[in-house]
Amino acid sequence: MTGESTPAVLSVHSTVGAWLAHPIGSRILADLLAQAGTDTSVLRMMRNLPLEHLLRSGGPIPEGLVESLELKVNGGVLPDPDKVESLAWRERITGGRFAGETVIVTGAASGIGRAVASRVAREGGRVVAVDLFEEKLGEFAAAHPGSEIITVAADVSSQSDVDRVLSAAGDRVDGLANVAGIMDDFSAIHEVSDEMLERVFNVNVFGLIRLSRAVVPLMMEARKGSIVNIASESALRGSSAGLAYTASKSAVLGITRSSAYMYQEFGIRVNAVAPGGTVTGIRPGTAENFGRGRVFEHNADVPLATPEQLAASITFLLSADGSNVSGVLLPSDGGESVF
Repeated sequence: MTGESTPAVLSVHSTVGAWLAHPIGSRILADLLAQAGTDTSVLRMMRNLPLEHLLRSGGPIPEGLVESLELKVNGGVLPDPDKVESLAWRERITGGRFAGETVIVTGAASGIGRAVASRVAREGGRVVAVDLFEEKLGEFAAAHPGSEIITVAADVSSQSDVDRVLSAAGDRVDGLANVAGIMDDFSAIHEVSDEMLERVFNVNVFGLIRLSRAVVPLMMEARKGSIVNIASESALRGSSAGLAYTASKSAVLGITRSSAYMYQEFGIRVNAVAPGGTVTGIRPGTAENFGRGRVFEHNADVPLATPEQLAASITFLLSADGSNVSGVLLPSDGGESVF
C-alpha cells in the first residue's frame, strides 16, 4: 500500500486549479503553455476559471482538442459527467424571472454587459442591448434566437444617442444596467491629462447620468424600476487604478446613493456592483508612469471571475429578487475588497 489516492476525474469544465493540482493535468497544461512560450505561473489568477474558458481565450477551440485533453488526463477514457470533480461555477438560469420586462443594458457587445444582457434575455426579458460596436451587437442577438433583443449602436456619452436608446426602448423601462465603461492609463493626479479625465468621465459618469436621467421619469410614472450601476474596486480603495478611473467610479457610488434616496418613494431601487478582477474586454492604457508603478505594487491574490459570475450579482439586483435592496454597493470580487 503506497497510500496514494486515485487522481480526480477531470473535464474542460473543471477549474484550472484542479488541472494544475492533478499529476497528469499539470503536465498537460505545462506543455500547452510551453508551446506558447510561457509557463503555468501565468495561471495563478485564473485558478477558479473553467479550463474551457482559458481554451476559448485565443478564439474558437480547435476541433478535437477538448476530447484529446480529456482522454489524456483521464487515462484514455472520456469522463463520466456524473463523476467529474472540481467543476467550476456555472450559471443557473431562472426561467421567467424577467418575463414581461424591458431592460436596457449598456456595454452589451462583450464582457460583463454581454453576460448581463444574455442572462436577462434567457430569463424572459425584452433586452435593449446598447454598445458602440454594431457588428458585435448583431452577433450577440443572433446567438439568442427566440429572445426579444433590440440592438442599438450608440455612444452613451452622446445625448442624441441616448435619445435613440430611449426611443428604441419605448414607453416602458423596468430595468437599466449601466455597464459600459472605460479604463484609464493609471496616471496619478500629478500626471493625469485633461484629455484622459474628460474621456473617462464622459463615459463612466456623464454617460451613466444621461441614460439614467432619461429612464427615471418612465420609472416614476410606473412607480417601479431597478437601476444597477457598475462601480469598481476602485470605489473602495485607492490602489486599483489611476486617478481618472478611481474618481469616476467613486462618483458612480455617489450617484447611486443619491438616486436611491431621491426616488425611494416611487419604488425605484438603485444599486451598484463593484467587480473585482474579471475576464473582460476592458483594457487599461499602456503608458509607463508613476501611477502604474504604484498600482502594480498592490496585488491581491484573488482569482479572476467570469463575466457570467458578475452577471449573476447584477441580475439579482435588477430583478425582483433584490426587492428589499437599494442604495448598496455590492462588492462582487471574490473577497478582494478585504485585502
